[in-house]
Amino acid sequence: MKKHLSTLLMPVLIIVLILSGCATTTQVKEIAPPSAVLAPTPVQEEVEPLQPVVEPIPTVEKAIPAVVEEVEQDISPTKEEKIIHLISTSDVHGTIFPYDFIQNKDLDYSLMSVSTYVNDMRKRGELVVLLDNGDVLQGQPLVYYYNFIKTEVPHIVSMVNNDMRYDVSSIGNHDIEAGPDVYMKVANESNYPYVGANIVDEITKEPLVNPYVMIERDGVKIAVLGLTTPGIPSWLPKNLYEGILFEDMVTTAKKWIPIIQENENPDVIVGLFHSGVSESPYDEDVSLYENASVYVAQQVEGFDVIFSGHDHKDTNMEVMSPSGKSVYIVGALNAARSVAQVTLKFEYDVNEDSYVLSSLSPETIMMDNIEPDTTLMEKYQDTIDEVTTWVSAEVGKISETISSRDSMFGDSAFVDLIHSIQLDITGADISISAPLSFDATIKEGSVYVRDMFSLYPYENLLYTVSLTGRELHDMAEYSYGAWFDQMSSLDDDLINFKKDADGNLIYSERYNSFEGVTRYYNYDSFSGINYVVDITKPAGSRVTIKTLSDGRTFSKDATYLVALNSYRAQGGGGHLEAAGLTKEMVDERLVSATDKDLRYYLLKEFENNEVISPYVDNNWLVIPNLWVRRGMKNSYPKLYGELLSE
Repeated sequence: MKKHLSTLLMPVLIIVLILSGCATTTQVKEIAPPSAVLAPTPVQEEVEPLQPVVEPIPTVEKAIPAVVEEVEQDISPTKEEKIIHLISTSDVHGTIFPYDFIQNKDLDYSLMSVSTYVNDMRKRGELVVLLDNGDVLQGQPLVYYYNFIKTEVPHIVSMVNNDMRYDVSSIGNHDIEAGPDVYMKVANESNYPYVGANIVDEITKEPLVNPYVMIERDGVKIAVLGLTTPGIPSWLPKNLYEGILFEDMVTTAKKWIPIIQENENPDVIVGLFHSGVSESPYDEDVSLYENASVYVAQQVEGFDVIFSGHDHKDTNMEVMSPSGKSVYIVGALNAARSVAQVTLKFEYDVNEDSYVLSSLSPETIMMDNIEPDTTLMEKYQDTIDEVTTWVSAEVGKISETISSRDSMFGDSAFVDLIHSIQLDITGADISISAPLSFDATIKEGSVYVRDMFSLYPYENLLYTVSLTGRELHDMAEYSYGAWFDQMSSLDDDLINFKKDADGNLIYSERYNSFEGVTRYYNYDSFSGINYVVDITKPAGSRVTIKTLSDGRTFSKDATYLVALNSYRAQGGGGHLEAAGLTKEMVDERLVSATDKDLRYYLLKEFENNEVISPYVDNNWLVIPNLWVRRGMKNSYPKLYGELLSE
């Protein structure tokens, strides 16, 4: 009998009600969606709203030269000038302090540098609006510790963001991934609102989070409309967002911009989008684009500025609205390596009795030369020490060094360790996994808590589903078709690299390597079956499955129990779709799911065994061998910037 999830987390409806009712500064006006139900008052100690400690910048009066005429003197009306800085962080992923808890090394960037940068502006009397663009609750062990280990105290994210006096935040997919218990808690503790107009009730279709907020700075009215990537259902299990739909961004913006303009009469409209930029053409027949920031700017009239996120890109671009108006899209690098900043200049028109946006200057500013905030560092030093002690605890030993680099080119001990644990936990016939770290090494000897974050960076659950042999074969063809290039000579690459219109390889600043056609975390291999991959053959006809690894005959018509992570089971990467399976079909075939993430089980595996001895089971081969070795030698420097050692 099919088993369902043993326990479902509390419906997300509660959290979004809390999100729409959290405490804010007195300068932020929260906008309730139509027919919204008022949120219950959070049960927590009342927090005095934070008040800005800045004074308005001095009024600047332009000197108007007098033009002396014989008849009269013509003097133009005087205009008051105001300058406001919009500053956004994005995809911080737990990099709150200048220390990498995974690599055990100091960093020259973090949210502490952002705090210094913003506070220096405030001390100079400059007007600042501080925004965050989501994805802060996953990444570094620091946030994992507060997500799942030390849960009885205020969360580190809400504490620090309150200290920094954030004005508003969007919601990222990795924030949802942390689970309702976590993001409900953070929202309840935050002194700033969250926005997400396309996060709607499954039944009423009304927003469950503030669609937008109004922020006033010295008489200037700024509307901030929030949107998040609608791809979340393709990556995360339903129990993390029960009762919620994530609607198309373009459609949602077209609905809310006229409402903002009519009801608020803002001086500037800002988009805060946890969604990146895509350069592919917009197709009106396609909805739910993952990275739709450019599409919104081009299709929806009314925006002045859009802050992008999610794709970890340094973005500073100008696109045209439907009327031909310039819209600036600016995005910060991940991990607080930079901030996206837009400086707005307004002039007060005496005749119109209103402020007019006269200029707009977008830029991205690196944080690596800015000292951390010493006050906050001192305040949280005990926290840093506590988490450092936790990640430094030994959990076991490993008999030999393993590296994710090996996983890019064939069967590897790094991924086979994950396969073996997935099979042990589920009792499945077959395991599917990819290397989830691009460049991680676990060295021979003692293994520490921090190493679990290198071995498995994401909070994925482990699913067991029923798949046919034919579906497994189609998934394998899809994986290896995008992973490996078709080699026709010894000079070709083994890796299938992405090329631009001129046939040149595309370099990724995010990974400091050339981009593959698909990301490394989609390089699925299979354990429990014996098969070969012929890279001289075209995509779609490379994989030949011989037998099951226990000696049984493999049949495309047979049904097998398959262990895979929740990201893949929800359709992430497109592998299931390539096999003709919808998310709903996979849900129907769900046999079981863990209630804890895979990293937890990996940690327990090390704790329960005196020494882990990783090995390559050699259940799959890439052929022909000589071509593979040459293709690997050609591709290795493009991935890692160095020659492959012999």
